[in-house]
Amino acid sequence: MTTAKFRISSALLCLLALSSALAAQNVYDIRDYGAKSDGKTLCTKSIQAAIDKCAADGGGTVYLPPGTWLSGTIYMESHVTLLLDSGSTLLGSRNKQDYAHAHKPLGDSSKGQSFSYWSLIAGSNLQHVAIRGRGTIDGQGSAFRWKGGNRPKGIYLENCSDVLIEGVRMRNAGSWMQHYRNCDRVTVQGISVFNHAAYNNDGLNIDSCRDVSISGCMVDSDDDAVVLKSLSLRPCENVTIANCIISSHCNAIKMGTESGGGFRDITITNCTICSPRYSKVTYGRQRGLAGLALEIVDGGHLDRIAISNITMKGISVPIFMRLGNRARQYDKDKPKPGVGTFRNVALSNIVATGTSNIGCSITGLPGHPIENVSLSNIQLGFEGGGAREDASKKVPQKEKSYPESTMFGVLPAYGFYCRHVKGLKLTNVLLQTAAADQRHALVCEDVEDALIDALDAPFAPGACAVIRLTNVRGIFVRGCRPKAGTDLFLNLQGPQSERVVLMANDLSAVSTIAKMAPDVPKTALVQQANYPAEE
Repeated sequence: MTTAKFRISSALLCLLALSSALAAQNVYDIRDYGAKSDGKTLCTKSIQAAIDKCAADGGGTVYLPPGTWLSGTIYMESHVTLLLDSGSTLLGSRNKQDYAHAHKPLGDSSKGQSFSYWSLIAGSNLQHVAIRGRGTIDGQGSAFRWKGGNRPKGIYLENCSDVLIEGVRMRNAGSWMQHYRNCDRVTVQGISVFNHAAYNNDGLNIDSCRDVSISGCMVDSDDDAVVLKSLSLRPCENVTIANCIISSHCNAIKMGTESGGGFRDITITNCTICSPRYSKVTYGRQRGLAGLALEIVDGGHLDRIAISNITMKGISVPIFMRLGNRARQYDKDKPKPGVGTFRNVALSNIVATGTSNIGCSITGLPGHPIENVSLSNIQLGFEGGGAREDASKKVPQKEKSYPESTMFGVLPAYGFYCRHVKGLKLTNVLLQTAAADQRHALVCEDVEDALIDALDAPFAPGACAVIRLTNVRGIFVRGCRPKAGTDLFLNLQGPQSERVVLMANDLSAVSTIAKMAPDVPKTALVQQANYPAEE
């Protein structure tokens, strides 16, 4: 046999083996159960019959071939894959009566009880379920454009394990596009989400889940895009988000608002965030709110968060961190939660341009500081245009308010406003403004143990100091080279200020290095090894 014939024979054997393997699989074509692809015939019972038969036979694949399949709520079962072929559309019914009908799950997971939920695809207490393929899930959410009340989500899975969501296009839910609640081992990869049809159009919600991988996704939503929540006392933990393109009229990547259990061991990397380009705003702002929003306001604990290699363009606020005390209850049998904790956060290699003039904020509460936050290799470009009177603005605590990056309005700093923080590192932070801004670049109030290393920020004519420190303790400022024309580098205020060190800075372009308010102890500020040397 010649080499060419041998190769052909080998290829044929492989194809035959593949065909045999496919034939051996349990594949349930919804057409065999009466489904019609005209987009008008309601196929809910046919699709459900295929899913139930697949599960009863021990599992397999329920196949949606090319065509448009109109449906109300369908319920997944364990060991079932819902496969949407290329050219296939699972089209949500516009009739609310077609949703949330009672369904009794198969097997031991049902515990003899029916389950119902307002979603196009739903499931509870399942193992090894998948929704995959190159087809589309379209919820026709414009039919449910009202606030509050029952509106169908795209996918809702609760108390499930080993979940795979892969490849599908998701469009137009009546509410959140996806909600995974109290699930273990969830993988979401390669999906495309466009959710701008109704109110509360979140893109992807991970709620009190563990061991979650989100990668290679495109999410464009009116409300928050990729969101971690804990609508229970169980935290979201062991979550990775990587290689995604994200856009939102609200928050692009967010932890909160609901934070009963908090967030632990979260890694976010290699993502691009941009202002929405193909939609008009319903909630938030046309350009979007925060790029990165980290929030603990209902008790709970945020701990061990690493975010790196993020680019942003055109959104309002690049970075927002908030420890508040809204104190929403998630267990009605227990008292309201106390203030949670927010610690051990590292942000690195972040570049943002075209952001608004609000500024970034990192704010805890009196007696409840945000702890151990590190920002390194950060480049942020703002619109600027802030006035000198904005620099002296008193920022309210708003302890019980809903957390949002716009909650304080325009901040006293065009770069970072930090209050009630312990353990803060700003390393190699570059700030730029498109228009001259007379506010401070950095304001720290009630901040303890901070390192400000190589801060690079412009100073506008008539502006206040580059840095303002108020009632701070243990602040080390080094490696800074203020721009030519800088009138005042540091303004130190507050009778509780102590142990502030300026060391190894090039201050040759500064008219006045530091100004101390009359109530500041004279020993609060030490200058060493700066250039030019202090006279």
